[in-house]
Amino acid sequence: MTAVLTVQQSAVAHAIMLPSMRLRFRLACAATATVLLGAAAAAGADAIQDFIRRHWSQPLAPQGVPPARFSPLEASLQPESCGTCHPAQLADWRESLHAAASGPGIAGQLVEMRESDPSSAHACLVCHAPLAEQGPFVAVGRELRENPAYDASLAGRGVPCAGCHVRGHQRFGPPRRDGSLASTAPRETLPHNGVTSHPAFLKADFCRGCHQFTPDGFALNGKLLQATYDEWKASRFAREGVQCQDCHMPDRRHRWRGIHDLEMVRSGLTIEAKAGAPRYRPGELALVTLRVSSTRVGHAFPTYVTPPRGPERRAGRRHRPGRRRQPPRADHRPRGGPRPLARALRHPPHARQEHDAHLSDEGRSDRTARAGGRRRRAGRASTWPFSRPCSSRAPAEAKGKSARPSKPRAALRSRSSSASCR
Repeated sequence: MTAVLTVQQSAVAHAIMLPSMRLRFRLACAATATVLLGAAAAAGADAIQDFIRRHWSQPLAPQGVPPARFSPLEASLQPESCGTCHPAQLADWRESLHAAASGPGIAGQLVEMRESDPSSAHACLVCHAPLAEQGPFVAVGRELRENPAYDASLAGRGVPCAGCHVRGHQRFGPPRRDGSLASTAPRETLPHNGVTSHPAFLKADFCRGCHQFTPDGFALNGKLLQATYDEWKASRFAREGVQCQDCHMPDRRHRWRGIHDLEMVRSGLTIEAKAGAPRYRPGELALVTLRVSSTRVGHAFPTYVTPPRGPERRAGRRHRPGRRRQPPRADHRPRGGPRPLARALRHPPHARQEHDAHLSDEGRSDRTARAGGRRRRAGRASTWPFSRPCSSRAPAEAKGKSARPSKPRAALRSRSSSASCR
């Protein structure tokens, strides 16, 4: 009887221990898999960084002699040559700021810089005209000497297709949309020997070289002239895996839209206007609070050093009493370049905004404005077309009516300004 009980007790103990052992085994397998996946991810990240370091080793080396089997079209570095087979990408590029990165504005500044600060002038071309064939000079120590590989026809083409996609006459690009990297046919049978696909083209790190200065780089008032990558890396977008290309190259378009594009600005901001009272009597000064929130911008807004008269600094001119205001010309562009935010808000011509805040991602800026005069007099509030209808908005504003021109009584001024990050 005792022997039987012992056998039964042993079986019960084994039955109890078996699930526990299976659980420990599963946990061990899960931990091993996690370690292996982490190691694989780290190895993949290292491979991407290694590729980017090689691909963007500055200054870029000349392309050299093309392969003997290349046709003149395959050997060409002109964007139009690439557009023979990639017309959609060429059309996008032509409308982008990349195409104008070494245009007359930059070239004019470099004329003086080459006399006063030749090394800095040469450094500008590293990003504004990255190909070795685009620069008339090469740096030898602290001296600039004539570049034997210089191609004057490429000098003003900004960041051409080859700037990102061609090294040593070999083509590089992103993986296919299904994620595959392999060629569909033997490389030697494909135009320009096919393409080497790499996932680095889909990562924000690929843009870092030109959109992030080193800590000792050029700074203005303590802020690096280019710090967009660091701003993105510190944002929630980086934590969520949103890359530069997701916003600036949607569907792999080559447009790189940014603050210069009205629709891009509008898509990244939430703009709300709230009147201080349900209604005002004619002649009263209306108090309007304008809230600009950076809700879908993956870096500071605006990024780079804020210009003295950028989209948030000055939205109009002060009206001089006694002078008849002339309507702006159709081709008029205020100093400082295009100001999409000012156009989006449609400030009245006499409005003047003094705002020196930087909006980080998810940051916001509240402006309280006293309004009087043309299109701001009580009962004749102008529309804020990019805000949601609000019950607290003045009645005429809610209906979207604008006032007839009248003699301005006061200038629109900013009374408070702040920037914060959620």
